Amino acid sequence: MHTKKLLPLLFVGLLAACGKSEAPKTDAPPPVAAPAPAPAAPVAEAAADGGKGAELFKKTCAMCHQTGVAGAPKLGDKADWGPRIAQGPDTLYKHAIEGFNGAKGAMPAKGGNPALSDDEIKVIVDFMVAKAQ
Repeated sequence: MHTKKLLPLLFVGLLAACGKSEAPKTDAPPPVAAPAPAPAAPVAEAAADGGKGAELFKKTCAMCHQTGVAGAPKLGDKADWGPRIAQGPDTLYKHAIEGFNGAKGAMPAKGGNPALSDDEIKVIVDFMVAKAQ
C-alpha cells in the first residue's frame, strides 16, 4: 500500500527534476576560456556610430544578410553590394526604409521591424555598406 502512495510522488519528483536547466554543481573550478584574439585594426564604422550599426544589424538584419536569404546581399560581399552601392546612399536608404522588390530578391520595409526609426535604418545601411567597401 505504501508503494502505491509513493510511486506517484516519485514520478512527479522525477518530472520536476527533468525540467531544470541548471548544470550539476561540482567541486571542480570552472574551465578558463582562452582570451579572444584582439582585432587587427579598429573598425572605423563602429567608432563613427559607437557600434550602434553593428548592434542594430545583429538584432534585425543578420537573419537575412548573413546568409543571403531571399536574395539579400550578404554582409561584406563586395560583388553583392557593388551594384547596390553604385545606386547611391539615398536609393539604399529608400529601399531599406520603404521596402523593395527587385529581380534579385525582396527587402521588407525596415527589415520587417517597424519599430526602427528611419535614422536607425540609415545607420544600419551605412554599417553594411562600410563592410562591403
